[in-house]
Amino acid sequence: MKIKNVLVTGGGGFLGKVLVRKLIQKKLNVTSFSRHWYPELEEMGVAQIQGDLCNEIDVVKAFHGMDTIFHVAAKPGMWGSYQSYYSVNVTGTHHVIEACLVNNVGRLIYTSSPSVIFDESDMENLDESIPYPSTYLAAYPETKALAEKLVVKAANKGLPAIILRPHLIWGPEDNHIVPTILSRAKRLKRIGPSDDLVDNIYVDNAADAHILAAQKLLTNTSLSGNIYFISQGEPISKWKLIDSFLDAAGLPPLKGKVSAKTAYLAGWMFELIYKTLRIKKDPPMTRFVAKELATSHWFNISRAKKDLGYTPVISTEEGLRRLKEWLLSEGGSYSEF
Repeated sequence: MKIKNVLVTGGGGFLGKVLVRKLIQKKLNVTSFSRHWYPELEEMGVAQIQGDLCNEIDVVKAFHGMDTIFHVAAKPGMWGSYQSYYSVNVTGTHHVIEACLVNNVGRLIYTSSPSVIFDESDMENLDESIPYPSTYLAAYPETKALAEKLVVKAANKGLPAIILRPHLIWGPEDNHIVPTILSRAKRLKRIGPSDDLVDNIYVDNAADAHILAAQKLLTNTSLSGNIYFISQGEPISKWKLIDSFLDAAGLPPLKGKVSAKTAYLAGWMFELIYKTLRIKKDPPMTRFVAKELATSHWFNISRAKKDLGYTPVISTEEGLRRLKEWLLSEGGSYSEF
């Protein structure tokens, strides 16, 4: 059996779009399942199904005739009601699993996040055996962890599935990390140690890992249920990475520094104020973000290299060159953020 008919949930998103493009290049029949219609996907010749992950009937219908599902869609960010995260990330993933079973889908590749195991401490060169923490400071990592557990459970019951944990995905057309940094460039300050290291991954490398996972699962079902960290394979100071993003946009490096304790206290205060006043936009700081920015978090990707044959093809240097080229283009000018 070969991979032929594939569906990407969230195909119009940042990672989803790059993944879709690569799948098309492999001459596969590609469908995107999203709430919205994307002209750029239409230009690629991608079939689009509009629907809601929270509606099981929508998902079951969309998965009919598919042999491989890439479940990329999720509710990201660090602020919002718990229910809003749960309905998309957990209930939505449950619907994806059920739709796979009803339609006899051969493979499910699930996009998770290393944040599911973040316990607020430094995490250095850890592998996939690290357990989930007992508590979480934000709804996103907690609900992604619950969804991840659902996928593992389904895999143990016979659904061929692999879970990937890409960390800090970035690159041209990024609509989350890079725009947020650039829009806050004038008021951003370093938090905590200046030499702590983090993983990151260029978007094309993340997409490649997803395709490798599907291909390997096709020929080796014993990999089902496995979890893999994927990254550039070279941890870097988060502040050096942020300064590189700023430099790519023609902006000066960060100035000023705030202690980790002060940032955490500020996050706690902002969360309290925003909850009390029911403010929906993201607060300037949260406890989770304060802890994340003040700690190291990078992981051993040996398992992905061994099992999936994963290696980051696009270097960080080349990725930054491409990012700069996009940012300086008419469509990607940082001034639009």
